[in-house]
Amino acid sequence: MESPISQPDGTVRGEILEATVALRYTTLADEYAAIRDRAALVDLSGARIIEISGGDATDFAQRVLARDVEYLTAERCMTSLVLDEAGHVVDTVVVWGRETGMLLESSVGGGARLLEHLKGQVGDADVEVADRSEEHVLFGLEGPYSWGVVGRLIDSELAALPFESVVDTEWDGTPIIFARTGFTGEYGYKVLVPRAEAQRLWEAAAAEAVPAGQEALELAMLEVRQPLVHREAGAVDILEMGANWLVDVTKEEFVGREAVLAAFEGPAGLRTIGFTTPGEAPAAGTPVTVDGERIGEVVHAVHSVGLDAALGLIRVPADLAAAGLRVSVGEAEATTLTSPYVTPKSWSTPII
Repeated sequence: MESPISQPDGTVRGEILEATVALRYTTLADEYAAIRDRAALVDLSGARIIEISGGDATDFAQRVLARDVEYLTAERCMTSLVLDEAGHVVDTVVVWGRETGMLLESSVGGGARLLEHLKGQVGDADVEVADRSEEHVLFGLEGPYSWGVVGRLIDSELAALPFESVVDTEWDGTPIIFARTGFTGEYGYKVLVPRAEAQRLWEAAAAEAVPAGQEALELAMLEVRQPLVHREAGAVDILEMGANWLVDVTKEEFVGREAVLAAFEGPAGLRTIGFTTPGEAPAAGTPVTVDGERIGEVVHAVHSVGLDAALGLIRVPADLAAAGLRVSVGEAEATTLTSPYVTPKSWSTPII
């Protein structure tokens, strides 16, 4: 998938699964600072928008989503996992309630796999699963002062919507779908705009907020322990991944439920926990040891601008997945952390 947004000279591009994305427009430090201190504009066109409609749409969504969406209204959205029968993560999705069904927003780059999985679950149900990504483009606004951008760009009343609210509205005569939801722990908003108007809206928003690429967004997500499916998922259960908060185990039925219950009821296995080290960010797969004995490995790590140190995730036995432990990551000494690893500024910044 290619972004419909014209990107300035110097943009560093890269691949996340099926999507070609802007990793950086300028520097990681400047774009990260916009997310954590001001307002950042994020191109989320690498996420697919998948519509679920038909007479059985709610029942189908209830079965394929790991969280309870039976009473999700057209004015609300929520985040859920989609699992396969083995309980492994297919994708993390934001579910947008609509009058005629639901829209599922895939993770960036994860839409092709999600679409294939959903279509494979339809069977004889009265359901249409349709990719609407060629019709709509998704943008995000993140940051402690992103509410001000919303007010100047669209409508100040939208800035203070309750969390996970969805509103059908207009921007400069163009119909848009607006949601208060985000990824980074800062104030977050999303705008779903017709593809034909995407460039025009992007330019207007970029005059009010700093464009930030996927590197800065993923770093900010990691710092508040938002799951990065393409970095963390695989042949691991939700407890190992640390994503059980995105599953409603009290639901009577959903794809992967038996495997999830088996994981909860079985012996404690591996768990994922954050760590920091003053050295370089170690590569995925780097051994984690205590007193020379290997106990796990690195899942993902990057340099955190906020901590001015390497920050990442390790997977270790459950009884060692505690904050404040000293471990060795490769040849470097590291300390395990509890999340969030960086406190969002929005937690102490009011919307005015």
